[in-house]
Amino acid sequence: MWREVVGAFPSAELRASADTGALFRIEETLGASFPGDLRSFLLESDGLSDEHGTDLVWSAERILSENLSFRANEQFRSLYRPFDSLVFFGDNGGGDQFAFVRLPERNEVFVWDHETDDRSLVAPNLLTYLRNALGSDGEDWYR
Repeated sequence: MWREVVGAFPSAELRASADTGALFRIEETLGASFPGDLRSFLLESDGLSDEHGTDLVWSAERILSENLSFRANEQFRSLYRPFDSLVFFGDNGGGDQFAFVRLPERNEVFVWDHETDDRSLVAPNLLTYLRNALGSDGEDWYR
């Protein structure tokens, strides 16, 4: 399914699929499950870049490393609200991060604004997020 969706945008770059075992290890390490859409996407393509090289969906390895980094960063703890309820999975190339809320589990896509610590709804699901991001002309399509 995801290859057909992304195929409508010739400049997008899909990758080989992620390993199912790796996804389970990431969920266990983060203590949060992936939404079904993100899991199925990663099993078709381990990440997605747009024509500008922005990683709209990170690889499974990067999802783990970025989330662990955000949660462990002492400076972030003094600047921002906790990130434990979020699973970041992509960015806009300018500092803002896209995430799913996992406590409570939600399937909508949110953006975390790195300047204000705002966490705003940007899409009702991963499909809409991808279509909106890939169909846009810039990094701030969600504003």
